[in-house]
Amino acid sequence: MAKLLDDRGALVQNASVAATELIRAAIVDGRLEPGRRLKEEELARELGISRTPIREALLMLQAEGLVDAVPNRGAVVRVHTPEDLDDLYQLRALLEGYAARRAAGRLTDEQLGTLQESCERFDGLDPDRDLREVVRENMLFHSTILAAAGSSRLESMVRRVIELPLVYKSYIWYSPDQQRISVHYHRQIVKALVARDAERAELVMKEHVFEARDLLVSRLREGTEAAG
Repeated sequence: MAKLLDDRGALVQNASVAATELIRAAIVDGRLEPGRRLKEEELARELGISRTPIREALLMLQAEGLVDAVPNRGAVVRVHTPEDLDDLYQLRALLEGYAARRAAGRLTDEQLGTLQESCERFDGLDPDRDLREVVRENMLFHSTILAAAGSSRLESMVRRVIELPLVYKSYIWYSPDQQRISVHYHRQIVKALVARDAERAELVMKEHVFEARDLLVSRLREGTEAAG
């Protein structure tokens, strides 16, 4: 009996982990938009599992800041104000700047090659036609630096602050001009990393993050004012 209970517990745990990943992905890619009510019954039916792992998944996403528990409504996808996101980008700049500083002394030649190749591919993409590729290539660039930084804790923290701008579809406003600015920053970051200049890599990475912040926060404020 004890063995069966252990197996059942593992089954529930695996189901809740899988549910967490699926719901998180739906929030991040915009299928579950900010303010959307998350009903346990509907999610359980759609995912083909019981309500228990769904409940555990929502609690985990609440701890991550992607979901809120609202009185008389239950769980909803968290709505962030422009001020929230401004604060988030401040934190992201510190974390990714530190990651770039650490990476400067740890990057292998292979990782540097990956970053240089990423810059070339990124420069050749058209956001009007290949928007998802632009987003994917950008994530590859930043993820490579994070991996080179050699800190799983730092990597986990950065990934969480990167997710929220995606929830708000920051890439929708990604114009060719914005891409050219990003390409410039990516190349400058790689140049600093090749030179093993940790201080310069950190500085340019922070400037890069703040540039992205200015775009998203200003657009959200415009939307908030228009709605008001």
